[in-house]
Amino acid sequence: MLHSMTTPEELASTIGARVRSTRIARAWTLDALAESSGISRRMLVNIEHGTANPSLATLLRLSDALGVGLPALVEGPRTDTVSVTPAGTGSVLWTGEAGGTGTLVAGTGPPDVVELWDWTLGPGDAHTSEAHAAGTTELLHVISGHLRLTVGSESFDLSPGDAARFPGDVPHRYANADEHPCRFALTVFEPDVGTGSHP
Repeated sequence: MLHSMTTPEELASTIGARVRSTRIARAWTLDALAESSGISRRMLVNIEHGTANPSLATLLRLSDALGVGLPALVEGPRTDTVSVTPAGTGSVLWTGEAGGTGTLVAGTGPPDVVELWDWTLGPGDAHTSEAHAAGTTELLHVISGHLRLTVGSESFDLSPGDAARFPGDVPHRYANADEHPCRFALTVFEPDVGTGSHP
């Protein structure tokens, strides 16, 4: 199956429809979802109407609260065994001030959610991530440029070809302090999504 999200507006509309349908399927009110996710009711209304462009942190809170994993909110429907994301059609969920992007290119559904990301950080770009759900693990492989990875209080300088495995359930940061762009592949593994208790 081929799928693409060609504009931010289309992506926002898709996310809104998925959040609403998942919330309704669980018989949750907006207030219940707001309490579970830590996102204001007003923001949830805007997201469901497709008029908000939620941050990556907001999307992660929503997917965790709904128990579906991030790919379920942003990817096209799965109807075939093989799902192909053509080059340039992944869901861009983060944009940096220096032109960097965080693009979700593939993922699986619960209970064990795996996300595959293509990240580019422009010179001076950085992305700070809140701690993900307990047990989350991330794998990172630098393709080009130089990356400073900070996990908790430790920092690591990575060069092309370097790879790292680290806990995603602590705050972490990807930064490019170089004058050239940095590109890296990132895989996020989040076990037991949707098996916890919710409202």
